[in-house]
Amino acid sequence: MSEELFDQASEKEYSASSIQVLEGLEAVRKRPAMYIGDIGEKGLHHLVYEVVDNSIDEALAGYCDNIKVIIHEDNSIEVQDNGRGIPVDLHEKEGKSALEVVLTVLHAGGKFDKGSYKVSGGLHGVGVSCVNALSTYLKAIVYREGKIYTEEFSRGIPTTDLQIIGTTDRTGTTIIFKPDDSIFSVTEYQTKILSNRLRELAFLNAGITLSLIDERERDAEGKPLTEVYYSQEGLKEFARYIDRSKEHLIQDVIHIVTEKQGIPVEVAMTYNTSYNENIYSYVNNINTIEGGTHLAGFRRGLTRTLKKYATDSKLLDKVKVEITGDDFREGLTAVISVKVAEPQFEGQTKTKLGNREVTSAVSQAVGQMLEDYLEENPNDAKTIVEKVILAAQARQAARKAREMVQRKSVMSGGGLPGKLADCSEEDPTKCELFLVEGDSAGGTAKQGRNKDNQAILPLRGKILNVEKAMQHKVFDSDEIKNIYTALGVTVGTEEDAKALNLSKLRYHKVIIMCDADVDGSHITTLILTFFFRYMRELIENGHVYIATPPLYLVKSKSSKREEYAWNDKQRDALSAEMGNVTIQRYKGLGEMNDHQLWDTTMNPQHRTLRQVTIDNATEADRVFSMLMGDEVPPRREFIEKNAKYAKIDA
Repeated sequence: MSEELFDQASEKEYSASSIQVLEGLEAVRKRPAMYIGDIGEKGLHHLVYEVVDNSIDEALAGYCDNIKVIIHEDNSIEVQDNGRGIPVDLHEKEGKSALEVVLTVLHAGGKFDKGSYKVSGGLHGVGVSCVNALSTYLKAIVYREGKIYTEEFSRGIPTTDLQIIGTTDRTGTTIIFKPDDSIFSVTEYQTKILSNRLRELAFLNAGITLSLIDERERDAEGKPLTEVYYSQEGLKEFARYIDRSKEHLIQDVIHIVTEKQGIPVEVAMTYNTSYNENIYSYVNNINTIEGGTHLAGFRRGLTRTLKKYATDSKLLDKVKVEITGDDFREGLTAVISVKVAEPQFEGQTKTKLGNREVTSAVSQAVGQMLEDYLEENPNDAKTIVEKVILAAQARQAARKAREMVQRKSVMSGGGLPGKLADCSEEDPTKCELFLVEGDSAGGTAKQGRNKDNQAILPLRGKILNVEKAMQHKVFDSDEIKNIYTALGVTVGTEEDAKALNLSKLRYHKVIIMCDADVDGSHITTLILTFFFRYMRELIENGHVYIATPPLYLVKSKSSKREEYAWNDKQRDALSAEMGNVTIQRYKGLGEMNDHQLWDTTMNPQHRTLRQVTIDNATEADRVFSMLMGDEVPPRREFIEKNAKYAKIDA
């Protein structure tokens, strides 16, 4: 009987009336993350990029050379350009102005018509209409054919008709919008995030001026904070910018701007004394973080040309180790930018290029560039080849050291590190590993933890600074060996011999737990440097967290009430509320007993974990090189600039 009732209910509930057809921009408002990635900080800033990308497309077509982004005091955004202006004439099919069509219809834009734009970043025509759909207010101002046109919208719906409000002798488009706070979890724009992207766009599009004006911050004269980005030399300057905190191996940046098989290719590369490879690839200004065919072409061209030069010059005659493609890329910084008329991306995220014809175009361009450079600069060529030989020798030593680590790993039956207090749970998705500073704090954490799913690995002192160490030295370090072994990860996947293999990862949460003092911050930074350089996949897959132990224990003298505070503001508020109090400042985890550590830092019900993410790999790489590398002046400059934000215990 109950089954019968269920069947009847199902029929009633699921009929033709249950099928919803989302009209126009409703789909964007219902599922915003599908169109802009997410509804947090990333998605919020993505709205700006969508509008700026339209202006950049105008610049690529040769009609625009000045773009301004203004952050107003109420966190609304204004984007101005001096392009042709969005067309305002009547669109026959839709029966409304072209401006309204562009702003209210998905998959409408000038990118589908090959005659309008040769190349563009956005190809689906969803960009600016999405911005409109997700804004409580949007105003478009078009300067075109001697007139100023304007139209206003709210949540994608026009609130005014297209109006002429004056005459002008300029052309261009201004879009002003206010993101919808009922959709976005954050609505405050970060100047740093926007400035990084605009700087990147200036490097990628030489000769275009991009400005960022933040009206929320004022200088001494009361003028808004303004940053202007302009690059004369494009990627050449970009490579120099990325490498500015590293020691150069060759003085110049090798650079080419060319067109191969109808594909514009720009490449800039240089070598430094580090042991890391930094290659950034772009297609139509989109950062392809997963690489693709243009990156494969670059690697092919680089390896082939350098190997041929080294062999022909007899520089490899006495070398006993086999040289591979990886060796040519050690200490390399390179930026590749291609403009493709019809890019095919693998996946909606536009992070991996799939166009096969691009491989040979980039390979040819890089081959030509390098051949010319090596012939003209024999001393630099010899320096590069010597670096490659050293890299091959170090790689061989690193492989042996790595094999030793992997041979002893738990998966091969060598057993876990002796100091590891493992948990009983076998499902990795439920398991957590705490990397704890020092044996004493490790002992307290072992007593306080939940033994079912929380494991503890104490680290002795400060781990090796991997930024300054050769690869085989890294794998010789006992603390680093223990981290590899405890995690169960190995190096090398089917696709990439250097990638981290996470298939046997034993813990899906790796939590760095250090003291809340200067030494603790240094150890956290050393561990993060190691993860960024050797286990980046761990961060990219969202497995790395930082624990936040409290800074203060506030005790009432009159009652037994005790409260924890994580910052000075909380401490002062509790002091005012509780009256006569004693305040204990925790400098280290060892000052807490096991119950306190569990209650504040380890208990999933009450703790605060900060997830480590990489929003901008270029910037992250630069900061790690600057803070942890050999070059002192950039570090001093950084400290002087940011000292005002530091809170130092007297």
